[in-house]
Amino acid sequence: MAKQTTSAEHPFSVTTINKLVGNWVGRLGDAWVEGELIQINLKPTWSFSYLSLKDLNEDVSMQLTCPTRIAAAANISNGDRVIVHGKPRLYERNGQYSLTVSEIRHVGIGEELARIEQLRRDLAAEGLFRTELKKPLPVLPNCVGLITGQGSAAERDVLKVTHDRWPAVQFKIINTAVQGQRAQPEIIAALAQLDADPDVDVIIIARGGGSVEDLFPFSKEGLVRAVAAAHTPVISAIGHEPDQPILDNVADFAAKTPTDAGKNVVPDAVQEALMVQEMRSRAASALRSWVVREEEALKSMRSRPVLSNPYTIVEEQEAVIAECLQRSSRCVAAAVTQEDREIVNLRARVTALGPAATLKRGYSVVQVLPRDGSEQHVVTTIDETPPGSQLRIRVTDGSITAATMGTTPAD
Repeated sequence: MAKQTTSAEHPFSVTTINKLVGNWVGRLGDAWVEGELIQINLKPTWSFSYLSLKDLNEDVSMQLTCPTRIAAAANISNGDRVIVHGKPRLYERNGQYSLTVSEIRHVGIGEELARIEQLRRDLAAEGLFRTELKKPLPVLPNCVGLITGQGSAAERDVLKVTHDRWPAVQFKIINTAVQGQRAQPEIIAALAQLDADPDVDVIIIARGGGSVEDLFPFSKEGLVRAVAAAHTPVISAIGHEPDQPILDNVADFAAKTPTDAGKNVVPDAVQEALMVQEMRSRAASALRSWVVREEEALKSMRSRPVLSNPYTIVEEQEAVIAECLQRSSRCVAAAVTQEDREIVNLRARVTALGPAATLKRGYSVVQVLPRDGSEQHVVTTIDETPPGSQLRIRVTDGSITAATMGTTPAD
């Protein structure tokens, strides 16, 4: 083929350059290539399956296009170390390079994925993935820390979904490398900076999809231990749903995608407003029902005789008190009458037995009048009135003065 020239006035079209490059790639011929399978997209209904083969020593990979029957017969899985035979090919439509595989031979388990799986098992045995170590996410964070690649789709997805759900949320974003050798130290430094910031309530580590080797930094032991030691809750949002770096195991919440992280870090303002409205409606309905029940209960109570005329109880007690007063009055009157009669009887007895009554019956009281002028005393024996003693004799209507002429003892 004659050499074609080009210039600014006569540039190649995309189709032409792709054809030229494709022809050059096609002249390379068949080749045997050894590497580690790190990504397999295989479906029985597809004519071709698409694989990723990683270099065993370098962080370099290539795409493989393999007939599905060959891939299925080889019984391959992620992490397998294989030797493939194929021919390089450049697809003119999109300019992508791939190795069209005609044979696959197993060599062994991929060292990198095997190391990751062994590290996952070691950390699990250490207890770093225990559920009780997971910190709860804040219900409504004021500020969210975001660690992601600069201008990445993951950053746009997290910000869009989060602000759509809760517009007032604030972000502190630190852009870092998210693949390659610089990724782990930069992410650890960003994590430490956000974890020390008192304004940050939760941290999201986000990266969009990519090849398996692109996600290797998120399975490094240093990053995993840094996340486990963080005091702020950490959300892992790495790759697509099938991807599962070790970071997902240690994070406080593992989101399937960056979009899923945005959905879980803040509540949906619209949904929350609807829930509040529904709760207010349910509360108002419950309150109205309670008021109606209480009104019915009050009506029922007021319809009872005791409450329809509340003075009934008072009137009944008044009747009881009146009856008791009558009984007490009768009892007191009877007692007074009886005591009056007793007084009359006692008065009659006292009158009958008194000195005046005795004198009226012919009795008299004899007193001696001492010659020395001492006090008079009643005569009770003849020895008190020797002959010549002056006497005073009291009768009903007066007294008689006499003298003792003589005494005669009783028989």
